[in-house]
Amino acid sequence: MDRTAFDALFDMTGRTVIVTGGTRGIGLSLAEGFVLAGANVVVASRKADACEEAAAHLRGLGGQAIGVPVHAGDVEGLDVLVDGTVAEFGGVDVLVNNAANALAQPLGEMTVEAWAKSNDVNVRGPVFLTQKALPHLKNSDHAAVLNMISVGAFGFAADLSIYAAGKAALMSYTRSMAAAFVGDGIRVNAIAPGPIDTDMMRNNPQEAVDAMTRGTLMKRLGTPDELVGAALLLCSDAGSYITGTMIIVDGGGTPR
Repeated sequence: MDRTAFDALFDMTGRTVIVTGGTRGIGLSLAEGFVLAGANVVVASRKADACEEAAAHLRGLGGQAIGVPVHAGDVEGLDVLVDGTVAEFGGVDVLVNNAANALAQPLGEMTVEAWAKSNDVNVRGPVFLTQKALPHLKNSDHAAVLNMISVGAFGFAADLSIYAAGKAALMSYTRSMAAAFVGDGIRVNAIAPGPIDTDMMRNNPQEAVDAMTRGTLMKRLGTPDELVGAALLLCSDAGSYITGTMIIVDGGGTPR
């Protein structure tokens, strides 16, 4: 490998990345990483003001970015996200399915409405957004899909079963998508974060946060920025021979 090839590994100059749930937490950190790597970034979330604020922040980092307000569980609205991205930047190279619904109801007390609300965002949204972006991903020479799942997919989840099962389903779809789209030159991978210091985490009771922290070898919460390296690996040419797999970023908390 020469210097030119090495310098190109994580360079995403000119590529267009969609990040759902991209206005705060992990999504915003990933968006920052992609912008700093040279990509055009489209952030999506439910609130228009949050989208514009995040996009302005990303432009302040020196990149090109827009915000598109859309609910990840609204399948019809996902067309607006893809069409708006293509209208602004001419295509889609990378899709990051990061938006999530952390709704939790214990087994035995689940409602049909809660189950549907959770799965609309955590499973249906990513699957159908990927399908809607597929024609544009096929036209890219550097196409990648990154699904953000959770280490919750691997453990016991008596009170978080809706969320954990949805993330396990998205992990399964990651492998299926990788097999289905490999002939089109599209790589599909996932990241499974452990306990990360986000608003979603802070909405838990402190004793629950403490328990999750104790369950890691590092005995601390991760930061959203600590997901950026793995995301860049999986979405750039540095990961050109990686597809259908998952990187666990959890401070050493998940039994292997």
